[in-house]
Amino acid sequence: MLRVLVPVDGSSNSVRAVQHALTQFISGQPMEIHFLHVRTPLPQHAARFLNRDCRAAYHQDEAEKALKPAREVLGRYGVPYTVHVEFGDKARTIDRVARRLHVSQIVMGTSRKNSFMRMIEDSVTNRVLELAQVPVEVIAGESISKLERYLVPAGAGGAALALILLAAD
Repeated sequence: MLRVLVPVDGSSNSVRAVQHALTQFISGQPMEIHFLHVRTPLPQHAARFLNRDCRAAYHQDEAEKALKPAREVLGRYGVPYTVHVEFGDKARTIDRVARRLHVSQIVMGTSRKNSFMRMIEDSVTNRVLELAQVPVEVIAGESISKLERYLVPAGAGGAALALILLAAD
């Protein structure tokens, strides 16, 4: 039986990954589906003003919001799944949970970006691809707009050039 880990964050891209896993399940592939939502702990300076119960309630509420779209997709078809909520660095936590659960593969949704933005951004998907010991299937999100394709990289390219020139001085 295939055991699949699907990291979910509530985004449309993670819902696409859930839909992909659903398609595999419906096609007759016997599988266990595990949702993973990774929470980043509150910064220390913010956490000190909240008691443990308040912090736990906050994280629980945020996790439920992020998991709701994924639950709805599989719930419509009565597909069984297991939910895991963990704390830590997203990529490392995804890898750690994949190892602990002995999953067969990880199915992740990702946003489409141009090559330049992928190169300069710290992408969770890229880091999971580097860390994971199992196959990672990446499900691409919607196409990026022309604004994102041409103007955002130009702005980022200008900023990168300015940093290079500053470093050269």
